Amino acid sequence: MHIPESLWGHLTGASLGLGSWIASKHQGSPLLVGINGAQGSGKSTTAELLATTLSQVHGLATISCSIDDFYLTHAERVQLAQKVHPLLVTRGVPGTHDLKLLDETLTHLMQADPEKTTRIPRFNKAMDDRLPQDQWDSFKGRPDVVILEGWCVGTTPQPKGHLKEAINALEALEDADGRWRRYVNDALCDGYRSLFKRLDLLVFLKIPDFFAVIEWRSLQERKLMEQTGPLSSSKIMDTSAIRRFVMHFERLTRWNLEELPSLADMTLEIDQSHRFVKGGRHLRNQTLQNLS
Repeated sequence: MHIPESLWGHLTGASLGLGSWIASKHQGSPLLVGINGAQGSGKSTTAELLATTLSQVHGLATISCSIDDFYLTHAERVQLAQKVHPLLVTRGVPGTHDLKLLDETLTHLMQADPEKTTRIPRFNKAMDDRLPQDQWDSFKGRPDVVILEGWCVGTTPQPKGHLKEAINALEALEDADGRWRRYVNDALCDGYRSLFKRLDLLVFLKIPDFFAVIEWRSLQERKLMEQTGPLSSSKIMDTSAIRRFVMHFERLTRWNLEELPSLADMTLEIDQSHRFVKGGRHLRNQTLQNLS
């Protein structure tokens, strides 16, 4: 995500406070920290700054991973779309991740011997596919802290009654019978629930409202274009495509805004300018310091 230069100091200050809080929870065993934030909320940048803070300030070996790098390959999602529902060709919702690969990667990281190397998958969003293994990242040894960030990290399934009514045009026109949203919700009831139970801490970046997602996602796409150039432009979305794309996530983004503030270990509110609201709060009666 592109962050204006004027916000870097603000975000760095916030990461210091969050890093101190997480470091205080480390008791020797590897700590698995989840960061949930809507698309464009700055969760990836926050995770990167937090990893640097934990490593350089607190001396804790830290790796930041994104659940986005564990999407099923494009070919696998095409097959899933043909078998279950056409909307599943689009990456993002629960049910479109390779949970087996993610679980194995986390286990390997958290049990690694000092000389063991763990390969970390990488997904190219501009090409909408996983990169070959020779382009994956790697981490040597056992980290003290593993950060797993993603828009659906820690998301809980909705009560079945919530699934009856479509909440946007995408659901009304392309999922009229609710088969797609039931599949996504069932995934949250199954493998994702088991995965999220592994989290030691969950941080929720609470956006002002869902409408901010479209604006922030547009900024992401423009930045992606700058980074990848014209060769990958066919996979980069225009405004119309972005509006349709974010409809895939609207239901659970709104659900997270309702549910996660009471479930997360830490909720940090973000304003329209991507600034953390002063007084970010720890919901278990502790205060996060150094937020400005």
